Amino acid sequence: MGKILSGTVRNLGLIYKITAMLITSCVIVLMFPHEGRGEKYDYKVGAVWRGSDLVAPFDYAVLKSAEEAEAEEVKERSEAILYYVKNEEKETKAEKTKSLKWTLEEPEGDEYGTMDADRKVVILEGNVGREYRMGDFDWLDEGALAEGEEPDYVLDGNRTSLELQSRLSQLSYTSELVMAGEHIVSKGEMVTEERGRRIAALEAEEERRFSEGFSLWGRMGGQLLLAIIAFTALYMFLKNTRHRILEDNRKVLMVLVLVLLVSAMEALMVWEAPEWVLLVPMCVVPILVRVFFDMRVALYIHLTTVIILASLVPNSYEFIFYQLVTGMMSIIAVRNLEKRSQFFVLAGVIFVSYSLIYTAGVLSQDTNLEDLRMEKYLVFFLNAVLTLLAYPLIYVFERLFGMTTALTLMELSSTNNEALRELSRRAPGTFQHSMQVANIVEDLVSELGGDVLLAKVGALYHDIGKIQNPFYFTENQTSGFNPHDELDYEESARMITSHVTKGLELAEKYKLPSEVQDFIRTHHGTTYTGYFYAKEKERHPDGNFDVTAFRYPGPRPYSRETAVVMIVDSVEAACRSLKVHTKETTDEMIDNLIDGKIKEGQLDNCPLSYGDIAKMRKMLKTKMMSIYHVRVEYPRIKN
Repeated sequence: MGKILSGTVRNLGLIYKITAMLITSCVIVLMFPHEGRGEKYDYKVGAVWRGSDLVAPFDYAVLKSAEEAEAEEVKERSEAILYYVKNEEKETKAEKTKSLKWTLEEPEGDEYGTMDADRKVVILEGNVGREYRMGDFDWLDEGALAEGEEPDYVLDGNRTSLELQSRLSQLSYTSELVMAGEHIVSKGEMVTEERGRRIAALEAEEERRFSEGFSLWGRMGGQLLLAIIAFTALYMFLKNTRHRILEDNRKVLMVLVLVLLVSAMEALMVWEAPEWVLLVPMCVVPILVRVFFDMRVALYIHLTTVIILASLVPNSYEFIFYQLVTGMMSIIAVRNLEKRSQFFVLAGVIFVSYSLIYTAGVLSQDTNLEDLRMEKYLVFFLNAVLTLLAYPLIYVFERLFGMTTALTLMELSSTNNEALRELSRRAPGTFQHSMQVANIVEDLVSELGGDVLLAKVGALYHDIGKIQNPFYFTENQTSGFNPHDELDYEESARMITSHVTKGLELAEKYKLPSEVQDFIRTHHGTTYTGYFYAKEKERHPDGNFDVTAFRYPGPRPYSRETAVVMIVDSVEAACRSLKVHTKETTDEMIDNLIDGKIKEGQLDNCPLSYGDIAKMRKMLKTKMMSIYHVRVEYPRIKN
């Protein structure tokens, strides 16, 4: 029991992800309708058959069109014999006046078809019937009957109805019988009217047979299994190529919520207007994933979503083709999304992609531009407009899941940001130091690999805590007065190390993302305040003092970007303090600082390799010499 419990605890993260994906799969399947649906063929009368050769899989009947069936029924009604009997009431009321023709009661309504002079009429006298033509009699319409005039003969409804039903029962609604194995249409052939009827009849028969053997639970089980397989493939992709995403439950949950969101929109459309499924802005998925992660992850997640939904929407092939191509175009268009205006360009790309696919599809069926439906382009336009919802959704997902996008980082990198303006006003020396560190970090991370924008923004805000009590830091001391002269070493050390905790407090005030706050926490790691710590050790060689007062709270940097900021921060500050800037002094300073960080274990938790560190040494030495090189003294010009 203990082993099972300990194994469960060890694999709690995996269990969470599997459970979340299973629940997502079930919810997606349950949202969609599950009526039976047979095979659907993609064809159009007058166009070329693009599929493989179609052969009848079984015997089936091709029904006549509704117009043909109706025409035959009208014909039979009009040719049915009308049976009449003497009007006994008229015989008893008065003697029949002599007339050239006998009068008949005209049948009411369209039940008996049209009346013409050659239509057969049978006059029944007892069991004997005599056949006449309609032209042999006069007819009394409803107006004459309303005036009180009565016909000589009235319609025998029973016999006439029997005659009519007999004729209608012999009607056949089948135009032909297609035998199993019979050729219907070959690839490349034109879909004629006759072939179109055969294909439609085959669809209807397959629909009927499918419905008869349809199992709701079987269908739902198959769709659920397909969704699970798609999510399993996604899991394996992330595990092998993007394991950092899988390790963060927030990111996994964000992806699943995003897939559920577009699935719910598709499900609503399938219930209400299945022909409008392309109205749903499916490209929101790859756009948002690309903004938060990268192009490969965006493409794979979009592919997974399309595969799952294709089995749940009508016209699966068309749905897959439209969404995959347009999704890929949107991922490419969002590659460097840094401005709001780019979203409108992105919407235009999506509209053009949909429209070109539709136009090409119509023309490829050997039809002309007159067959283009303008309402399709309206659907594509509305889809592109709805895709603009991705912009506000970015901020919603950032707040819900505590993640940061390039758009937010771009806004934070502006020196007009409130926090940076306050830093520039109250601690101008620190602001200049942060700007210098950010520029150097940007070049180093670009060369070493990593999130350049995140590293730059982290460098800009790493010393934001110095806004409070700025004059306790040498870069802001311009008057010659040093407030540390009035404090003991421990108090001075606490003032220096407190800029980390104060920086985190200000980060909360200015609502800086957690990824940026990590740079504030880690830019000194767990090192000591060198000067005051050394002075206190001189006073207490036995080490009998509070060491923690001289140590930064940490933690140590745990990413490539935070480690680079830590090293560049130390190097830039140290090189600034050098009295003589020669190649030898600069190189020695940089080597000592980096070796000291390694020796203290400050870089143990970050993924920097020895090759990365060697490359960083070389770049820093070059940059520091270019920044702090000794200038040539210009000669003075005498008046």
